[in-house]
Amino acid sequence: MLDRYAIPIIRWPLKQAAKLPDKIGCSANQVTVVGFLIGLLALPAIAMEHYWLGLLFIALNRIFDGLDGALARRQGITDAGGFLDITLDFLFYAMVPFAFALANPEQNAVAATFLVFSFMGTGSSFLAFAVMASKRNIENPVYKSKSLYYIGGLTEGTETIGCFVLFCLFPGYFAEIAWTFGALCWVTTATRVWAGYQTLKVENSDK
Repeated sequence: MLDRYAIPIIRWPLKQAAKLPDKIGCSANQVTVVGFLIGLLALPAIAMEHYWLGLLFIALNRIFDGLDGALARRQGITDAGGFLDITLDFLFYAMVPFAFALANPEQNAVAATFLVFSFMGTGSSFLAFAVMASKRNIENPVYKSKSLYYIGGLTEGTETIGCFVLFCLFPGYFAEIAWTFGALCWVTTATRVWAGYQTLKVENSDK
């Protein structure tokens, strides 16, 4: 819901920030990997209950994630770069609830497992449709600058990062937030499966 509003706001500053790494010869893929490695530092920080430090690494990871896209648009978007970006993003998303499970297994483990399970629904419905949309040359009407077709939903990137921020600010309420967000993820999964199936069904009948 919020990505379409957040992206126009952050596009200009990211475009400006991408000029420096482009000038010194950094590739978008290098920025992607460095950002992922920085994000991984949130795992031990959160597991050791240094939640503010974990939040810092999460924020840095997301900044690098936006920066690599802006840099790719300067240097040329590639399938290899898109593949690397989305793969490392999904690993990062699953890592955060796992870190909270390690921090307090008794209180957080079941809720964290449910959230990762929910991410499987949103992730698989998103990626499966992206493959079929590419195969059928279905245009992406909202995110035209993305390397993959982004099908919308109730819980997209902006909402997920907002959830992670709440985890770090209110770690004692991790379970309640995770259960709630996980339920919203399943609403997204259901609507994506329905919308994706209907879209592909119509495309198939048209051909």
